[in-house]
Amino acid sequence: MGFFVPSKIWFVYEPNPRFIDQMPTNFPYRFRVLIFLCSLTTLTYLDRVSISIVGVRIKAGLGLNNAQFGQVLASFALAYALFEIPSGAWGDRIGPRAVFIRIVLWWSLFTALTGLATGLISLLLIRFLFGMGEAGTMPNCVLVISRWFPAGETGRALPWMGIGTQIGAAIAPLIIIPIASRFGWQMPFYVNAAIGLGWVLICSLWFRNFPSQMRHIPASERELIESGSRYRKHQAMLSWKLIFSNRSLLSLMAMYFCFQWANYFFVAWMPVYLQEKLHYSEKETGPIIFILFVVGIFGLLLGGFCIDWVARRKGLFFGRRFIGMVGIGLCGLAIFFAAISERAGISASCLVAANGFYSFGVMSAFAVCTDIGRNNAGTVSGAMNSCGQLGAFFLALVFGEIVNKTNRFDTALFVIAAAQFIGLLFWLMIDPRKQIGSGPDDEIPSGQSPEAAPGSRA
Repeated sequence: MGFFVPSKIWFVYEPNPRFIDQMPTNFPYRFRVLIFLCSLTTLTYLDRVSISIVGVRIKAGLGLNNAQFGQVLASFALAYALFEIPSGAWGDRIGPRAVFIRIVLWWSLFTALTGLATGLISLLLIRFLFGMGEAGTMPNCVLVISRWFPAGETGRALPWMGIGTQIGAAIAPLIIIPIASRFGWQMPFYVNAAIGLGWVLICSLWFRNFPSQMRHIPASERELIESGSRYRKHQAMLSWKLIFSNRSLLSLMAMYFCFQWANYFFVAWMPVYLQEKLHYSEKETGPIIFILFVVGIFGLLLGGFCIDWVARRKGLFFGRRFIGMVGIGLCGLAIFFAAISERAGISASCLVAANGFYSFGVMSAFAVCTDIGRNNAGTVSGAMNSCGQLGAFFLALVFGEIVNKTNRFDTALFVIAAAQFIGLLFWLMIDPRKQIGSGPDDEIPSGQSPEAAPGSRA
């Protein structure tokens, strides 16, 4: 690739706010905002997956075993979990734009510092601070969608957050492995940091918190968004007591805790599993990881379509639950089959399918956050995602410890599959029809579609 790789990558992501405003006038501004959000989640996962892509190199270079590498991965997840709720609530109060700028500046700094780590302690500290900085990305993306999209388009808009994560994870091995092979495992982190700084520029120059603040947006589109979104101008912020006494939210948090055991395996441990358990080379691992997350993109697209389609025909109550339960159940089943398979190709294929099922079901959980949270969607999704990151924290520790002590990857996969089946049961206690803190008049009848939901008008 040569020394021109960083500049070529920079060119792909180089911000140009004028280009965004000069898109065809018939291309709605809310979809431009969606592309903006997709680019953000792409960068978050390009950053996040980098450490797992070069995980074998880092372990060799710093002298780490699987248990210690698991501690490094867990340090990120723990910080992310601890600061996810405050960052989501901060977005509800001051707006997502300022939070996005803080997030990307912070993570760019500690992404670069990752390349300067000299041992276990410094790497643990840097990745903890990196997780602290990245916390709040997803809740604030959900908040933007609740402000920028009519209620009936939520199901189709939300998957693009996830599609960004899958794109970032899919392209990561194609970018990271060649750079690391030529320049060492540290260089990808410096490149990612530079890309993040470019993204901050476009955010500060172009993006705004509300349609009414955006330049050049047609009045007709602004009226369509503001009259149909979940956001209410005069709705009060929720108290923490009210949030954490809500049965649906507590069940949602418990379900997502279990669901993220699977996701964090794909993001953090999958490259190591492919190389150390299935004995694929680093070069062979890249295409498999790419396919894994491309399948995830198709899962998100299909799930996003089904979220709205099923809800319109069977009602919000059945629709959200059905998509979520199908996704998490089939994900657990596919991981189980991967664990019992003795053939590398079948095991890898089952894990690719598992990520597709995960992606199919995951956005139903975020849709519930907008259903029950509305103005407080950032806080609600932050609470859910915080609990999910606690699941990722335990997965990172447990997976590494199991493998290190038993030298068996299949045992660790059985644990992940079991977590999915437990999470499936929590979906039975989630009711997306009633907003947190609302009265009886705000409950959506079980047969009613999202578009007709009370309170969907601003």
